[in-house]
Amino acid sequence: MNWNEFFSMGGYALYVWTSYGLMAVILVLNLLAPLKRHAEVLKTIARRLKQEAQRRPS
Repeated sequence: MNWNEFFSMGGYALYVWTSYGLMAVILVLNLLAPLKRHAEVLKTIARRLKQEAQRRPS
């Protein structure tokens, strides 16, 4: 197997490698975005619970 031929993808290398790169970026974002949102939701819940605890009379 000739590696130059493999990486040139029969003349379609720009399209193919750009597609693979975009796919990789999208997959990483699909993994990270929910994790970030989960952390934000937990912080919001904790902040609201703290505010409610401070409002209640002791």
